Formats: sequence, structure tokens, C-alpha cells
Amino acid sequence: MGVWELILRITISFIVLFCLARIMGRKEISQMTFFNFISAIAIGTIAGSLAVNQNLSIRNGVIALAGWATFTLIMGVLDIKSKTIRKVTNGNPWIVIKDGQVALDALRKTRLDIDTLRVMLRQQHNVFQIEDVDYAIFETNGKLSVMKKDVQQPLTKGSMNNMPTAPHAYPMATEVISDGTVNSKNLSKLHLDENWLDQQLKQAGVNSPADVFYAEVQQDGTLHVDKGNAIH
Repeated sequence: MGVWELILRITISFIVLFCLARIMGRKEISQMTFFNFISAIAIGTIAGSLAVNQNLSIRNGVIALAGWATFTLIMGVLDIKSKTIRKVTNGNPWIVIKDGQVALDALRKTRLDIDTLRVMLRQQHNVFQIEDVDYAIFETNGKLSVMKKDVQQPLTKGSMNNMPTAPHAYPMATEVISDGTVNSKNLSKLHLDENWLDQQLKQAGVNSPADVFYAEVQQDGTLHVDKGNAIH
């Protein structure tokens, strides 16, 4: 391979890769999930081969990059439209700490050890004692979301003016409708049923769960409803 061919290959690889990254959006960087990680590695490998592997023609290299990017875009669209596909590609978030207690089964399933969990608590949330955590959720992108116990929350003017007069009905907000589909499992965990849900929806001016984009039961027991675009 001559120098000029190498320069040409590098230039084409860079331009194509840059254009594809812009087309595919920012999710590859800001919300790296398991599928995004695989996609990024594959596209980077193809781009590297296009730049230095003379056995791979420029035409075939560009086609391979465009093909993989197209596949990624299609999966992205399906990911938005189908919760089932989201579960397959991204997995589910796991509660790893509940009321100051570590959920060992969740740690095993997420392959997260206690030392790594403690490091994430310290570095990401400035928490040095597990017992100070009300809930900790290991998200699908590898980040840890933490809800501290009320006594550990920083005191602000707003919190002083809105001190709770009674304990919360539920420890955290819980999803009960997503993409028009009722999450019966979460309703059962909250000791609620679909009759209660239907009544709450009617009070919000909604006739059917299918017309709801997202709904969750708040800590005080009220239902937050986001209609979004009606799903049919």
C-alpha cells in the first residue's frame, strides 16, 4: 500500500465515520448501553480496517460502515417503539440496595461486587455508608442511581418550607404504565389493582391505558400521568 493510498483511506474513513456518528445521534456517547457498546466497537473496527487493511477495498469498507450504521439506526427506532425490544437490547435496571440493605441476588445477576458498589456510591454520590441509602438502582447504562434516606438529604430552603408532615405512602415513584401497557407486576407490589388505576385515569381525563405514554405512582400515592402522543 502506497503512502497516498493510505492517506486517502484514512481521510475517507474519518469522513464516513464522522458523518455516520452525526446521523446516528448522541446516544452512542451519552447513554452507552450494552447494544451501543457493541455497535461502537464494530463501527470503529470496520473504520480501522478501511484505513489500513489493503485487502479490504474502499468500496466494501464504506458499504460495511453504512450497513452497520443502518442496522444500528433500525434497532434504535425499534428500541423507541417497543418496550420488549428495549428489554432485550438494554436489559432491566436492578435494585441493588433497598432500605439500607444490599440485595445480594441483584448483585449476582448484574455481576456487580460489593467493593465496586461501594466505590460507585462514594465517587458518584458521596455516600460512605450503605445504611444511608434508601434505594440504589443499577441502571442499564452501568450508572448507579441513588435515593438517600430523608435524614441524609441536604437541607435547603425549599426542603425547610416543604417538610413532610406524614411518612410517604411508598418509598419511591413506581412505573405502572409504559407505552400504553399496564405494568401489573408493579401494581401488585404497591398493593394496587387495575380498578384503582382506571379510576385514577378517569379522574385525569383518560379513558384507556392505551392513551397513556407513561404513568407512575408517586411517593404520596398520587398518580402522575403523561399522555405524550396517544398510542393506538
